[in-house]
Amino acid sequence: MSLDIFGFRALWSPFFLTFLIVVTVGYFFLIDKYKYKIEESKRLTSLEIRLFLLAMVLIYIIKGSPLDLMGHLMFYAHMIQMSVLLFIIPPILIVALPVWIWRYIWSLPVIKTILLFFTRPIIALVLFNVTFSLYHIPFVFDVIKTTMWLHEAYTGLLFMLALSMWWPLMNKVDKNRSIVGLKKVAYIFASGALILPACALIIFNDSPMYAAYSDPNLWAQALALCVPQATLASLDLSGPEMFTSLSLVHDQQLGGILMKIIQEIVYGIVLARVFFEWYRKDQEETEAEQLNGYQPQPVE
Repeated sequence: MSLDIFGFRALWSPFFLTFLIVVTVGYFFLIDKYKYKIEESKRLTSLEIRLFLLAMVLIYIIKGSPLDLMGHLMFYAHMIQMSVLLFIIPPILIVALPVWIWRYIWSLPVIKTILLFFTRPIIALVLFNVTFSLYHIPFVFDVIKTTMWLHEAYTGLLFMLALSMWWPLMNKVDKNRSIVGLKKVAYIFASGALILPACALIIFNDSPMYAAYSDPNLWAQALALCVPQATLASLDLSGPEMFTSLSLVHDQQLGGILMKIIQEIVYGIVLARVFFEWYRKDQEETEAEQLNGYQPQPVE
């Protein structure tokens, strides 16, 4: 069955799109207007502009496009949403905002105190992965997935914790919260290992875990989070099998696999970047040592 039955509003979320456009325009307007009032401010680079726009587009795709509706219909689509929200958008946003904006944010007293705690590498790593794993406990997941305010609050919390988790890897502002060299490699592997139990539980379970996708009543409640109530009341829906040929178990397993694959791809890219930086630094140090050790022979 086609997704068109849910209507334009459920498919394309025009109000959310308007909100993101306002946020984007407001961001560039405020940067241009107030940058001279912030110490060490500079014009945005083309890379920073492109990355910020990319982050906004990705946010709309996962929360405003038909993918958001599919995430309420099928578990694997939901896991694609969560993967992009937690493993792709946060590092892009951290790099997209220029250093002088981050320095200004860190200079705000209350915010600085909060950030000092939540961006400690071990605390950030543990808090994010524990919160992520708790989310995928069936009872917790079903309650969050069928309660509007709880769904938005928990998703927002996960996103903020994801930013904290990525901060030690990506930031160029707070050297005390940055990790370098082999510590970065260990941090990435630790994050992958901590998230593995939740993914394995989903992938290797041979029965449907989440009532929000298997129970028609709870499934309809979850749909109400993105489909207008009037539209939903006019439809005769029985369950996700109306929109996919995948069984509930295969849908669930595919979701876990996609989550782990996307995470591993992102971490692989970060690891490649770490090794490239390490190699470049090693080459520069070797060249510097060779130059310093070279003594020209006197001419006879």
